Amino acid sequence: MKGFFSKFWFGYKEYIIVVLLLVLSLSVLSLNSKPGIKKVKAFAFGGFAVLTSGVSKVVEPFSTAFEVKNLREENAQLMLQVNRLREYGIQNEELKKQLALKDSSKYPLISAKVVSRFASTSQGNFIINAGDDESVKTGMPVINSQGLLGVVTTVSKDYSIVRTLRNRELKFAVKNQRSRFDGVLEWNGKELSIKNVPKTYDMEVGDRIVTSDFSTKFPPSIPVGVVAGGNRDKTGIFNNIVVTPYADLMRIEHVFVIAFVPSVQKNNLELNLIKNN
Repeated sequence: MKGFFSKFWFGYKEYIIVVLLLVLSLSVLSLNSKPGIKKVKAFAFGGFAVLTSGVSKVVEPFSTAFEVKNLREENAQLMLQVNRLREYGIQNEELKKQLALKDSSKYPLISAKVVSRFASTSQGNFIINAGDDESVKTGMPVINSQGLLGVVTTVSKDYSIVRTLRNRELKFAVKNQRSRFDGVLEWNGKELSIKNVPKTYDMEVGDRIVTSDFSTKFPPSIPVGVVAGGNRDKTGIFNNIVVTPYADLMRIEHVFVIAFVPSVQKNNLELNLIKNN
């Protein structure tokens, strides 16, 4: 409103001064009670009333339009501010979960943020903003507050590439936390599955799948996902168990790298076991 009056004054100050002088003249004229002046007073006040009415009709639309423009600008600013506060709230909740996870982990955790994603049906990877300077090493697991996300495959000075669960190249030993049966989890291009599970194995929808004690890539008991269903393989002897991951790999932003370096020798033995599975 202050801006409106300032703009109005500089744009119409000459007219405003004229009106003020006219008002002053009329005021002086109104004090004169001579009969000859009455007609002049009536004509002057009538003309002034018409003039002020006309000015109001001209100024009012501009004033309303200016106020509407200002209100729209204020609404846009408030919308942006509310959106920023909402974003801060989401990040705050996520950071609280990350801090709780860091406090409960027996391994040192390296905090990082996802800065880029490369996702295809068979090769899911993302880049994090932590690398050799933060002591990140190839082979270290990557998690968030929901569970396992993947493993570091390449490290540079400031960044690292993470191979996610949705990558055909990542296969590792997992365990059904309820029935204790082990298997090998892999991404087939459409879903995570544990292949060639004997039909006699106890697997139920809703069972929690965690990293196995036999895994050399990851520490044991990291949450991976939940059994979503299954189907029989071609022989009809085995089942393929479908697993839904806990973590939403397409929406994660903040992650932790576990300072856990797997044994190369044990890892090679696990690879051979997986190949022969």
